[in-house]
Amino acid sequence: MRIVEVIADRKHAKTLAGMASFYGAEDHWWGGEGADGRCSIRMLVPDDRRQALIDSLQDLFKASDRARIVVQSLDAVLTHEGQRNNDEEARARTVAATREELYTQIAKGAQLDSNFLVLTALSTLVAAIGLVENNVAVVIGAMVIAPLLGPNIALAFATSLGDKELTWRSFKTSVGGLALSLLLSAGIALTLPMNLDSPEILVRTDVDLGGVVLGLASGAAAVLSLTGGLSSTLVGVMVAVAILPPTATIGMMLGAGRWEEALGALLLLTVNIVCVLLSAKLVFLLKGVRPRSWTERNRAKQSNAIYLALWAVLLVILVVVILVRTAGWRVPWQG
Repeated sequence: MRIVEVIADRKHAKTLAGMASFYGAEDHWWGGEGADGRCSIRMLVPDDRRQALIDSLQDLFKASDRARIVVQSLDAVLTHEGQRNNDEEARARTVAATREELYTQIAKGAQLDSNFLVLTALSTLVAAIGLVENNVAVVIGAMVIAPLLGPNIALAFATSLGDKELTWRSFKTSVGGLALSLLLSAGIALTLPMNLDSPEILVRTDVDLGGVVLGLASGAAAVLSLTGGLSSTLVGVMVAVAILPPTATIGMMLGAGRWEEALGALLLLTVNIVCVLLSAKLVFLLKGVRPRSWTERNRAKQSNAIYLALWAVLLVILVVVILVRTAGWRVPWQG
C-alpha cells in the first residue's frame, strides 16, 4: 500500500477523481489550491493497482511540465475497524514496488562515486585480512560494507527495460569496483608478506556446481527482496559473498605469482557474476518489469533476447569448464 499524490492544475480534478475510483484506490482526498492554480489529490492505492495507475497518470500528463506524481510509503493504515488484517496486508504486498520506484532505488546503486569507491576499497581490505587469517567473521564483516549488489542488479534491471544509459552506467560501476578490488588485493600481496594457503583462500580457488546454485540464488533473492519491498541488506551480503572474496583471491594470487589458483578464482568469480545477472533478469521478467510504452517494450524485447541468450550460453560454457576441471583438467604450464 502506498500514497500516490498528484499535483496538477485544477482542471484535472474530475479526471483524477475518476482515475482513483477506476484503479481501485481505497480512499482519496483533496488538498487546497495553491497560488499557482495547482492542487493536489492523494490516493491510497493497493500495491497491485499502483503500476497501472501511474502508467495512466504519465500518459495523462506527458505534455505537461506542471504536473508532479509523488509516491509515498506508509507504515500502517488505521480505520474505525482497527488495523488491517495481517493476511490481507501480506497479500497486498505480493508486488510492492512499481517500475518507477524500483528505478529510483536501483539507479542509486549504479553510481560510480567516491562513496562507492571508498566502501569497495575498505571491504576489499577487510576481506583480504579475513581470508589470510582464515577468519570467517571478518570476511562476513567485509560483505556487510561491500556495495556490490547495486551495479549488478542495476545491470539486470536496465537490460529488462532496454535502458542503454543505465546499462552502461551500471556496467562501468561494476567493472570499476571489481578493478579497484583486484588492484588493491594484488598490491597487498606484492607488498606484505602473508600466508596464502589458508582454507578461506584455497576454497575460493576452485568452483563446483554448488557455486552455480549460490550465484543463481543470490540474484533471484536480491530481486525478490527489491520487488517485494523488503530489506536488501541480507541479500546484498549474499551477493557480496559471491563476488568480493573471489575477486580479492584473484588479486592476491596474481600478486604472489600463483597463476593456477588465480585462474580457479577467476572461474569462480565469472560463474557467480553470470549466475547473478541471469537469475536477476529472469525474476525481473517474471515479475512483469517492462517499459511503459509499446515502442520501448518492443525495443526491450530485442535486448532481452540478446542478453538472456548471451548469459545462458556463457553459463553453459562455464558449467562445461567446471565439469572438465572436476575430471582432472590442469593448465598446460602446470603439467
